[in-house]
Amino acid sequence: MERINWFPGHMHKARKEIAELIAEVDIVIEVLDARLPRSSENPLVEKLRRGKPVLKLLNKADLADPEVTQAWLDEFNAQPEITAIALTTSDKGAVKRIPLYCKQAVPARAEKERPVRAMIMGIPNVGKSTLINALLGRKIAKVGNEPAVTKANKRYSEFQGMVLSDTPGILWPKIEDQDSGYRLAVSGAIKDTAIDYDMVAVFGAGFILQAYPDRLQERYKLKELPDTGEALLDAIGRKRGCLRPGGVVDIHKAAEILMNEMRSGKLGRISFEQVEEWREKDRIAAELAAAEAEAAAAEAALEAQDRFKTPNR
Repeated sequence: MERINWFPGHMHKARKEIAELIAEVDIVIEVLDARLPRSSENPLVEKLRRGKPVLKLLNKADLADPEVTQAWLDEFNAQPEITAIALTTSDKGAVKRIPLYCKQAVPARAEKERPVRAMIMGIPNVGKSTLINALLGRKIAKVGNEPAVTKANKRYSEFQGMVLSDTPGILWPKIEDQDSGYRLAVSGAIKDTAIDYDMVAVFGAGFILQAYPDRLQERYKLKELPDTGEALLDAIGRKRGCLRPGGVVDIHKAAEILMNEMRSGKLGRISFEQVEEWREKDRIAAELAAAEAEAAAAEAALEAQDRFKTPNR
């Protein structure tokens, strides 16, 4: 499958503005998709936050596998300066506790009775605007199902001891991990018009076949499961009547059915990635980085040795 790259111009501008604004805040609130916490975790946040505490909100938890979500919470909460909670924007109790978590992470501000300055960040279509409206108790932020609805930085006046700055949903310039790119596309973080929709559906179909095969048999009344994502789309198309003249399956229509039902939760609570998978990826990345650093140091030492041996003219 091809690598997914998507970085609209307004996102490049937003990144520069966020880098400047983050110096003014006490804590970063990062909204993640509970179904794909690491893939929806923007690496720019780690680079831009300058060591400030982070509250990670695993949103859309009602769509994610609860056991997998708990494993991710344990993983994040074991890291210094990070607090992670799972929630849905419809859970008013969980939303109301967000200011409390922020104050606990920045006790110095709370003790001086000064408002905690927070910046809320997240990739497109992760539910950030809906969360802001729930947090403020009124409709302030524009909400939409398409990615990148928020395109400018906004600041909201003090409430519950906080001052909140909203930022545009930004994706990183290049999605290095190929699986992450497709998971983001399956979740709707990347506009459907910016990707090969059918190819993304094939990826999603292949994942569900491996991770949640029973859901497919129950939902689409399949007696036998196909072996590949392409074959699954064909089977779904035949079951749902997505046929062209001559009995040929309209794969795009079948892809739309599967993608919509994965995104809406009609296939049940699904998580697209596991903690163990990312631990292994991190281990490999760390080993590769160490090897590259060692090679660079050896090359630099050789160059220095050559310069020392070469007589001055």
